[in-house]
Amino acid sequence: MFEFISEYGLFLLKVITILAAVITVISFAAASKKGAKQEGLEVKNLNKKHKELSDGLQKAILAKDEWKAKLKSDKAKLKISSKRKKSRPRAYVIDFIGDLKASAVPSLREEVTAILDVAKKSDQVIVRLDNSGGVVHEHGLAASQLVRIRNKNINLVVIVDKVAASGGYLMAAVANKIYAAPFAILGSIGVIAQLPNFNRLLDSHGVDFEQVTAGQYKRNVTMFGKNTDEDRAKLKDQLEEVHELFKSSVSEYRPAMNLSKVATGEHWYGRKALDLGLADEIKTSDELLIEMSKKYDIFSVKYKFKQPLKQRIMGGMDSLFGRFEDFRWRRKFESELPR
Repeated sequence: MFEFISEYGLFLLKVITILAAVITVISFAAASKKGAKQEGLEVKNLNKKHKELSDGLQKAILAKDEWKAKLKSDKAKLKISSKRKKSRPRAYVIDFIGDLKASAVPSLREEVTAILDVAKKSDQVIVRLDNSGGVVHEHGLAASQLVRIRNKNINLVVIVDKVAASGGYLMAAVANKIYAAPFAILGSIGVIAQLPNFNRLLDSHGVDFEQVTAGQYKRNVTMFGKNTDEDRAKLKDQLEEVHELFKSSVSEYRPAMNLSKVATGEHWYGRKALDLGLADEIKTSDELLIEMSKKYDIFSVKYKFKQPLKQRIMGGMDSLFGRFEDFRWRRKFESELPR
């Protein structure tokens, strides 16, 4: 009897495994098909979206005669507005969600190019930023895209609802004004390099590691070789050099900030970040956009790339690893209290 139950359990486990694999394949195929949309720019009128939400709620709660009166009033206002024929200034909203490799940069550069082609000096560009940092040169390029907006003398606003840390703050610092939600994480103006070293493990198993380089500092600290104090000192010098570049960039756009206090690699939450000059005002993106909708025509601008299946699969894997690293980074903050 026990043998039958054991065999049945193994059979059931195999069936569940096969079913899980089939479901995974089907889900991935569906996601891939969904991701294969046409390449191009997607523009949405956020004023219209907000009005539709408001109208939907009011239609549900207002009495029938009140709803009709509102429609009549809205129609009259629209008629008056169309007669004036005076266009309002525009605000263009870009969403940037970061990962280790700042993989949203290709879309960002297209979005910025499109906006700069039509934006006027009276317009604004708003970046809703959620970025915990990553590779130096990738995030440096992302920040450079925002510098293009500043160089055109168009007001640049960055809103941080969740996090702008390390390379994320390198991007945020470019803005004319930074808004942060009360519990948003800002700062982490520092540089880090970390890697495991397996030299003792290899040595204990009689495995030699050979590395041949041309150039004294082509490679210093490695994962498999024996690292020396000289190697570590050289890596430290390189990190310090990048840190100075980081501080220089932040100082260029936020000269009033006391870098000796904030460029320590630490992070702070919204209100403390405000006190330290890392942000200019405490406000969420929802609050800001609703306020601006009274004076500006607001448009969300997104550029989507059409990618071949193989690239989408590899991109999905990179994104999975990137999200895992981002999740690991965020986990260390979730139990902390505001400073």
